[in-house]
Amino acid sequence: MKILDWYILKRYLFTFFMMLMLFIPIGITVHLAEKIGKILENEVPFGEVMLYLLDFTIYFAHLLFPLFLFLSVIWFTSKLANNTEIIAFLSSGVSFTRFLKPYLFGAFFVAILALIMGLYLAPKASQGFNDFSYKYLKKGRKVAENRNVFRQINDTDFIYVSSFDLKNKQGSNFTLEHIKDNKLVYKINANTIKFIDKDSTYQLRNYTKRTVGEFDDILESAPKKDTVFSFDIEDLTPVIYIAETLSYGDLTDFIAKEEKRGSSNIGRYKLVLYRKWSLPVSVFILTIIAVAVSSIKRRGGMGVNLAVGICIAMVFVFFDKIFGVMAEQSNFPPVIAVWFPNVIFGILAIYLLRNAKR
Repeated sequence: MKILDWYILKRYLFTFFMMLMLFIPIGITVHLAEKIGKILENEVPFGEVMLYLLDFTIYFAHLLFPLFLFLSVIWFTSKLANNTEIIAFLSSGVSFTRFLKPYLFGAFFVAILALIMGLYLAPKASQGFNDFSYKYLKKGRKVAENRNVFRQINDTDFIYVSSFDLKNKQGSNFTLEHIKDNKLVYKINANTIKFIDKDSTYQLRNYTKRTVGEFDDILESAPKKDTVFSFDIEDLTPVIYIAETLSYGDLTDFIAKEEKRGSSNIGRYKLVLYRKWSLPVSVFILTIIAVAVSSIKRRGGMGVNLAVGICIAMVFVFFDKIFGVMAEQSNFPPVIAVWFPNVIFGILAIYLLRNAKR
């Protein structure tokens, strides 16, 4: 790489990481100011608070990675344009495509970082972030309670609980139906079901089992019964953020398992999976758009470029959120919801790049 490449690449990475270092403390301060009352009220140990803030930092940085990158590229490229450095580069015989090369090298580095964070670091941070929230910040509320949980466990077994408390690991109005060849074989009912950690069993109260016979049904009942089921406690607690806490391999296995069970949250889970790959691609697209927008020296200076950049960033976030909600709440394909903003802004990047070359 030549001096020009190293000059731009260093400015690219330095400005990006400086942008992270400036905005992340602001995010932490605002978030901590909002939660400090609950933290003090629940007497959370200092070490756990620091670990929570570390998880929040990773979670927050990964969530806004493309926006930080976009604004940082517009910022330092606008400074180059205002200082007529870009005009000097192009006047020396360097083509605009060649000028773009170090930006793409920087985007490649950031994309790899975003991919590693999405596959491994962000899931662990999301797990710690949500665990802390449920343990301390949402303590005493009923947010940890799942209502009307219906799950298909395998090809023959279906379970239902009207509510399940994550904290006490206890549910009410439990039903298990065993169906074979479209016929009910037996049905188990209990007023409450409680998971026993000690031996990984379930305790049923006011237990009844009806086995369907050819002529007469067989009834079995007991005030209390300890038993083992083929499902896990996670099957009774379909937490909506669970996909965000799984690494890539675990997430693909989890989605395959949920598809067999006919889960209603498949769209949400696949959104998380596809975004792990779409985010690094958006890094390249937003880098090209940022260079094309800010490489021209304007009469209004950097302020105009930043205003245009912020508007484009807001539209990008708007598209991402709208299509994400469509995939979560309807049958809209998650793969289209995730990649459509990249396709639209990829076309915009090509258009702006052609105009910038002129």
